[in-house]
Amino acid sequence: MRLPAGVLVPAAIGAATLLLPLAALLLRVDWRAVPETLSAPGTLSALGLSLGTATMATMLCFALGVPLALVIARTEGAVAAALRACVTLPLVLPPLVGGLALLSLLGRGGLLGDWLFGLGIRIPFTTAAVVIAQTFVALPFLVIAVEGALRGQGSAYERVAESLGARPWTVLRRVTLPLLAPSLTAGGILCFTRALGEFGATALFAGNAPGTTRTMPLAIYTAFNGAGVTQDAALTLSLLLVLVAIVALVCMRSRGSGAAL
Repeated sequence: MRLPAGVLVPAAIGAATLLLPLAALLLRVDWRAVPETLSAPGTLSALGLSLGTATMATMLCFALGVPLALVIARTEGAVAAALRACVTLPLVLPPLVGGLALLSLLGRGGLLGDWLFGLGIRIPFTTAAVVIAQTFVALPFLVIAVEGALRGQGSAYERVAESLGARPWTVLRRVTLPLLAPSLTAGGILCFTRALGEFGATALFAGNAPGTTRTMPLAIYTAFNGAGVTQDAALTLSLLLVLVAIVALVCMRSRGSGAAL
C-alpha cells in the first residue's frame, strides 16, 4: 500500500517525539565518567536495591499472576470480566494513586495496617513496601500476557490430556505451562522492566530512604532536586534504565513473543 504524503510528516514528528529525548539523554552522559559514577556508594546502593527488589517483585508476579491468568482465561461470565477489570485497573491508575491505595490498605489506620501493626509488622517505608509497590504495578503485565496466550491457544491439548487420564496438576505441568513458555518469558521481562522503573507508588508508599527504599528512579529524582547522588550519577542510572528497556525489547523480539502479547 502506498501511503499518502500527508501521513509522512506527522509520522516523522511522532517518531522524533519518541526518539529525540532519548538521543538528548545519551548526548548529556559523560561517558568517560560512567565507571566512576557507577562505582559511587550512592549509585551502587540504588542499583543494587533496584535489581534486588525488581527480581523479588517479578518472582511474586509469577507466583500470583500465572494462577490469576489461568482463572481468568478458563472462567466465563461476570467473574472473568470483573477479574480482568481489576487486573487492568493498575495500568490506568496514576502511580501516586496506587501508592496511596497501598498506604490506605497497609499503613497505620489502614484497612489491614492497624492489625499488622498490632502484630509488630510494619510494612510502609521499608524495603518490603518497595517490593509490594513494584508488584502492584507490574503484575498486570504478566497476567495480560499469559491470559492472552491461554485464550489464543485454546484448551484442546488440555482436554486431550484429561481424556487420557492425566490429573489436573499433571496437565498444568506437562501441557499448559510448556505451551506458555514464550508468553511467560515476555511477561517476566515486562514485569522486571516495569518494576525496575517504578517511581510513583514507591515514592508514596515506601519513601526515599537511602539504602532502604531509594531505588534508581528515586535516586534520579532526588539528584535533580539537589540531594542524594550527583546529577552525573543520575544520568548514568537513567542510561542504565534505557539500556535495560532496549535489552528487554530485543529479548522479546528474539523469542517471537510479540505474537504472544
